[in-house]
Amino acid sequence: MARHNLGTVVSFEFTRTVKKRRFWIATLAIPVMLAIVFALVFISNQSTSSSADAQKNDKLNFSYVDASGLVNAQIAAAMGGSPASSESAALTAVKDGKLQALFVYPGDPAIGKIKIYAADQGIFKNGTYDAVAKQLLTVSAQQQVGQPKLTAVLNGTVSTESTTYKNGVEAGGWGTVVPPLLVLVIFYLTVALLANQMISSTLEEKENRVTEMILTTLNPTTLVVGKIISLFMVGVVQMVVFAVPTVVGYALFREQLAFPDFDLSHLSPDPLTMLVSALILLGGFILFTGLLVSIGAVMPTVKEAGTMLGPVMILLFVPLYAVSLIISDPSAPIVRIFTFFPLTAPVTALLRNAFGSLDPVSAWVVIAELLILGALALRLAVHLFRYGSIEYSNKLSLKTVFARKENV
Repeated sequence: MARHNLGTVVSFEFTRTVKKRRFWIATLAIPVMLAIVFALVFISNQSTSSSADAQKNDKLNFSYVDASGLVNAQIAAAMGGSPASSESAALTAVKDGKLQALFVYPGDPAIGKIKIYAADQGIFKNGTYDAVAKQLLTVSAQQQVGQPKLTAVLNGTVSTESTTYKNGVEAGGWGTVVPPLLVLVIFYLTVALLANQMISSTLEEKENRVTEMILTTLNPTTLVVGKIISLFMVGVVQMVVFAVPTVVGYALFREQLAFPDFDLSHLSPDPLTMLVSALILLGGFILFTGLLVSIGAVMPTVKEAGTMLGPVMILLFVPLYAVSLIISDPSAPIVRIFTFFPLTAPVTALLRNAFGSLDPVSAWVVIAELLILGALALRLAVHLFRYGSIEYSNKLSLKTVFARKENV
């Protein structure tokens, strides 16, 4: 009978949640928004790059005064420029709209600034003048050097290829860092979206004054365990929804998603690192679920429980304020505290694991800590619900609860 009741609670709570339109709107909104933002950024980067290249190759009707002697007249003519017979006359032509621009090159461009006088075309298009003036000087200087090798060095177009090793094996670089960081993103999104549901899971019946009726047919332990299992199932659904688009996008489009500084086709998830991240994610999710359900069992209303949600969520985000320290100096005392303090451990450990600074001993200590404390938090949630399920008007007294337990 107990098993039947537990299955009924789990099925009812899970089905009721996933059938709600707002659940799917909230769950799908984040992947859709991320996809839209990614697409817009990608298109914007392509457009900006094309515009910058076009600006460099724009033909302008300009004159120039060259005190440096570096400007090549043929190159300038090809770009639409001609030497000015008089700087003042050329400046007057610009002001009268007869000439687009005047470039005045100093005797030593390494010290002096190129002065540009031009017709206003708007904030963005005015960048054309700067790009063309610099491009003319750069190409002219390259022409004087005359040697491709020296030109490449002077122009800063020399590329590098780095290979690093860790424990005698070639390290994966960013290709191994990004996948475990995605686990951190999934953890944040799941906890943030489910936090209100976790804290109110045991309060709905209490606020509706139907707890007593339910408990005539259900054991309190069965009810709260069923609710917790349904929360886990809902959390898994959300994790899958967040992960699937990323995995599918990587599998199908990784060759196309190449950026100047990073190529998604180079992602190489390390199995052990991903296993540690998954276990930290699981332990962190269990701990926060147990803690928030416990808070809900103690409080009489969702409104009062909400006042306790803020501090818990703040602790969840605290490590992000020290992210630079976590990455650059993982041995710092505050980083060690964040690594092993239960409410900051999931995020800190996931960050350190992604960047390779979480040693195996610390990793398994954190995992064990989260799983053990998570199990204790769930047990505490069940115990508190047994005594607080019919406490409709006042906050449950923990002193009274544990005193009762000692007297039993």
